Formats: sequence, structure tokens, C-alpha cells
Amino acid sequence: MDNPDQTLTDTNSRRAFLTRLAVTGLGAAAVGLAASAQAAAEPHQPAADTGHDYPMPAPHAMTAKQFYRGVIPIAVLSRAASGLAVDKATDPATKEFANFELREAIAVLAVLQDMGTPTPPMDAQAKATLAKLQSSQGAAFDKVYITAQLGAHEFLRDLSETYLRNSQGKGGMEETHGRHLSTLALPTFKEHVVHCKNIKAALQA
Repeated sequence: MDNPDQTLTDTNSRRAFLTRLAVTGLGAAAVGLAASAQAAAEPHQPAADTGHDYPMPAPHAMTAKQFYRGVIPIAVLSRAASGLAVDKATDPATKEFANFELREAIAVLAVLQDMGTPTPPMDAQAKATLAKLQSSQGAAFDKVYITAQLGAHEFLRDLSETYLRNSQGKGGMEETHGRHLSTLALPTFKEHVVHCKNIKAALQA
């Protein structure tokens, strides 16, 4: 099993790099080079590609806007849920993951909102998840939070993969930029799936 401290530290370093890259607005060519290098270096992780534990319908994005609009409600819920988990989580690995996830959700929302992506209100399903977290305590809270995060990142993984498949060959700067961002985000989504699976297994042991 991965060392949670080391894997989460590695993930945080990659997150910080990706956030700086997006916020500083480097050129599309530079983003494309970074994405290509990451894709070439990424080892195969079977655990990252399996599992569909999310309760929402399978994602299907054809355009960059659909991809962004699929990501933003997940980020809204993650910001709220991780804000709770930073204070309420009792498992050290869960609390550390929540701390990193909260900062990531804040950064993702800032970037997407700056790009003009509308921020929707929470739907009934998201409100129910948040209510369950608010009413849970201790080890039960940790399990609810990590299970929700696992499903969310499996959804984001599948959303990113469907968008990349469906947008192949589409021209225009918007779609090119969308593919670059999706390509950069996909390895992080997959890493989060693995981390959440590992933490969930440890919580159930």
C-alpha cells in the first residue's frame, strides 16, 4: 500500500504546480508540453482506472464548457465538505487529505469562475451529502467523507476521459485549452482515486 504521507505530499506538490500554471496564464504551447511530458511519465495504475462508486449519472462531456460545468459543482461540494473535514476528521490521513483537497477546491473554483464558468447552487444530492457529513462524528465522519471523495474523483476521472475522447480533432483555442487543462487534471484525479481507496481500506481495517 502507498505511504499516505508521501503520496499526499507528492500530490500537493503537483497541485501547487498546476495551480500556478493555470493562474499565471502560461501559453497554450507550454501547457501542451507539460501535459505531454506528464502523460509520457505516468505509470499505469490499475486501481486508478477501476470503480464507479458515484451516485450521479455517468458523465458525458463533448465540449470544454461541458467539462468545466461538470467539474465546478464537484468543486463546490468538495470545498464545503473538506472545510468540515479539516476540523472534524479524526483519522490523520483523512485530515491531511481534507486539508489538501480544500486548498485544491478553492483554487479550482477561482480558476473556473475567472474563466466565466457559472457556479450552480448545490443540488439535492450534494445537500444530502453535506447534511450527512454535518450530522456524523468521529470514525463515521471519516468514512462518509472519504467515500464521498472517492466517488467524486471517480466521476471527475470519467468526465475528463470522456471529454478528451469526444473532443479529439476539434479546433479552436477554447477546445485546445480545455484539452490541455483536462489532460493536466486527469493524472491528479486518478491519484486521488488511489489515495481515497487506500485511506478507505485503512479506515475499514
